[in-house]
Amino acid sequence: MPFATTNKVPKKRRAVIIDGRRTPFVRAFGSLMKLDAIDLGLAATRALLAAVGLPPTEIDAIVWGGVVLPPAAPNVGREIALDLNLPASVEAMTVTRACASGLQAITLAAAAIERGEVDVVIAGGGDSTSNAVVPMPAHVIQTVAPVAMSSKSGFMDWMGVISQLAPFTGMLPSKPEIAERTTGEVMGEAAERMAKRNGITREAQDAFAARSHHRAAKAVADGRFDDEICSVDRKGKDPVYVDDLVRADTSVEKLAKLRPVFAKDGTLTAGNSSALTDGAGAVLLMSYERAQSLGLVGKAAFRSWSYVGVDPRDQLLIGPALAMPKALERAGMQLGDVSLIEMHEAFAAQVLSVTQALGSAAFAQERLGRDGAVGQVDPDRLNPLGGSLALGHPFAATGARMVTTAANQLFGSDQETALLGICAAGGIGAAAVLERI
Repeated sequence: MPFATTNKVPKKRRAVIIDGRRTPFVRAFGSLMKLDAIDLGLAATRALLAAVGLPPTEIDAIVWGGVVLPPAAPNVGREIALDLNLPASVEAMTVTRACASGLQAITLAAAAIERGEVDVVIAGGGDSTSNAVVPMPAHVIQTVAPVAMSSKSGFMDWMGVISQLAPFTGMLPSKPEIAERTTGEVMGEAAERMAKRNGITREAQDAFAARSHHRAAKAVADGRFDDEICSVDRKGKDPVYVDDLVRADTSVEKLAKLRPVFAKDGTLTAGNSSALTDGAGAVLLMSYERAQSLGLVGKAAFRSWSYVGVDPRDQLLIGPALAMPKALERAGMQLGDVSLIEMHEAFAAQVLSVTQALGSAAFAQERLGRDGAVGQVDPDRLNPLGGSLALGHPFAATGARMVTTAANQLFGSDQETALLGICAAGGIGAAAVLERI
């Protein structure tokens, strides 16, 4: 897979990040429940274009990430282009790589720019968990569908369906769960196994979660997200302006009172696990040459990226511990060279397991073929503005949020580089290195 490096791509072709916008991230079945993934993507993209003042005629393509795709319109990127009345020539595609879908969309856009295929791309992702399709039992669908889809079906055919379904047990829709097809485990169960295997205590998880909320709350109070979050209109109701999962008043003591949710004797709770969330994020990328011609300043650029796979039956969410070192190697860097680290917080146990692995010489030798550990992660450099535990996790939007937040932290500061890491369902790890322009 192609990847960007400063010494492989001519400066004029480098893909630079101009800006990003996201909707507020809100709890599923809450204030954004009536808006689907397309509506949320529209809100983020429209706000981004307005903020930059970019004429629609300058856009070449949209690359969008999605996990909970609308069945009737799964190419969300193209629907966004059409609903915004962008030129018909603006091609679009939608990609899915579970929780890494947003980052995947953005790096695909960067690669296309650096190959010279396009100059200006909107990339990002979003999901509306509130509008996920609730599956009907397979036997109900298989009994009803042949009759419902036939134009020749009559009264007696429907009576036959009724007789086959009687006594009507097991007809209710099942509760949707994000379970691994290969293992049958939901992600929280896999994270519980990681916590036990790696000796990650409940106390450590709650302390990490509390820190995420406190840092996010301070970032909100300091206005650090003011240029990232856009308001979302709700068709006659009051607009939504802010993230609603951040808890400034949480504490380790409060979190300690919550019950485990994935195992009776477990350590994962609703407080140290990311919540189901609705939201979307969009990022504008363009070639350095085009940005200059338009009078726009790039905030950051990719130095490298990496995607890896791990065995879901082993440690499902350990992928970043392999992807992040690979991205650093491709960038010609060591962990100690990095100014800040943005890591997706699916679960506190997952982040702590990954940071532990990065600091382990045994893990490095066994899994990476290295003589020494990748390095110790400085807590002060890890998610300084909070992470998914506090801000929320609309699956495909998280990558766009992380890229935007990292680029904004680098821009106009003395920090030079940011390392991103994301775990994803299916045993996927994703990472990228950003550098200040």
